[in-house]
Amino acid sequence: MADTRFFRRKGPFSVAEIAELTGAEVLNAPDKARVFDDVSPLQNADDSILSFLDNRKYIDAFVNSKAGACFIRPEFADRAPEGMVLFTTNDPYRAYAKAATAFYPFETGNGSISDRAFIDPTAKLGKGVQVDAGAVISANCEIGDGTIIASNAVIGEGVVIGAGCKVGANASISHSLIGNLCLIYPGARIGQDGFGFAMGPQGHVKVPQLGRVVIGNDVEVGANSTIDRGAGPDTVIGNGCRIDNLVQIGHNVELGMGCVVVSQVGISGSTKLGNFVVLAGQVGVAGHLEIGDGVKVAAQSGVMRNIGPGETVGGSPAVPVMEYHKQTVALSRLVRKKK
Repeated sequence: MADTRFFRRKGPFSVAEIAELTGAEVLNAPDKARVFDDVSPLQNADDSILSFLDNRKYIDAFVNSKAGACFIRPEFADRAPEGMVLFTTNDPYRAYAKAATAFYPFETGNGSISDRAFIDPTAKLGKGVQVDAGAVISANCEIGDGTIIASNAVIGEGVVIGAGCKVGANASISHSLIGNLCLIYPGARIGQDGFGFAMGPQGHVKVPQLGRVVIGNDVEVGANSTIDRGAGPDTVIGNGCRIDNLVQIGHNVELGMGCVVVSQVGISGSTKLGNFVVLAGQVGVAGHLEIGDGVKVAAQSGVMRNIGPGETVGGSPAVPVMEYHKQTVALSRLVRKKK
């Protein structure tokens, strides 16, 4: 169970309520009014707890679990311990996520304004906005209803942030328009100058960065990640994107809807990603490229060319994933041969 010093739990929720919320089918539940108090991993659960099994590697933990209820795929139902309520679904982890969010809903502002925060008189704050100690909200900002600005966050002049967002401690945002329900994690830097200058032996001349960062709805930007503002066109992050910690996104980059960008990825300027692109950890993407819808790039790959929709690539330079695997096998054989 989650530590109540840090997490505030709702509920309990009944079998019927959980089924309606998640769309799962219910098995072994003669009493639909039976309630569950919390969510927890299989190993730590008791009969008041709702858990899940998504990976067959944990089938032994499932078989031996004392959990009162569990989200599972239908094919595992006959392995369940006696008396366990089963919520069957083809996507147990997604169903669990919905249930866990009901028990632990996302935090929204409580309307408190610290007397140690600085808020410019021209800033417009919606209902229930929370501003913690040390936060700075500059002139002509607009902050939507229920948004939280955490301690020491700095919101630059003219920034617009939608409703239901949270800006983490020590984050800084400038030159940006941000949608609703966005989570900006601690230490993130959004809207600073892009890396733009005219190079030459006489010295490098800075090019003014005159664009913005435009972020859609339901976007997460991880801790200590950076999103540079555009040089003229905007840097754009589409609805539903998930950006991990320690990611660098250069000026003029465009991400479509639902992209997943994992830790330590770097995307160079003016590159465009389609919808639902996945860049695994430590991927590097060169500038001025186009990455099609649904592309997946394996960890530590270097992308140096355009990639068509639906491709899966790996390696450096990145090539179709089957070719990448063949290269890896050929290299290992070559090494063994030399030995």
